[in-house]
Amino acid sequence: MAIDRVLPNILSDRLPETRDFFVGVLGFQVNFDEDWFVQLSAPGDVKREVAVWRRDHELIPEAYRDRDPRGMILTVIVDDVDAVHARAAEKGVTIVAPPRDQFYGQRSCLMLDPNGLLVDVSTPTASASGSTA
Repeated sequence: MAIDRVLPNILSDRLPETRDFFVGVLGFQVNFDEDWFVQLSAPGDVKREVAVWRRDHELIPEAYRDRDPRGMILTVIVDDVDAVHARAAEKGVTIVAPPRDQFYGQRSCLMLDPNGLLVDVSTPTASASGSTA
């Protein structure tokens, strides 16, 4: 069995704001945009993607429409975490932790998307021990 792609789906009460966060702060492009679902990807690579579902849509079972996105951190690897941090701060995004060099060879910052989802934005550093994960 081969895995072709993995698509994280974020449940949201703020679908337009969430789309705009991923586009305006992180640089994703919109591939599909309806009032109940938005599919986004990295420019030029549709398999590096994330989607947003309207939380109250009929396809989401009521028991799973939880309003608190806990138990998950979405990591986005970028070429310049400091530039993303500056753009996020300029747009009023909640910054949980500013950019800092990590022991595992990445520079990262933590921010919240409009739904309260913790987003780790990271850039591999020259001190990485061969791993960019």
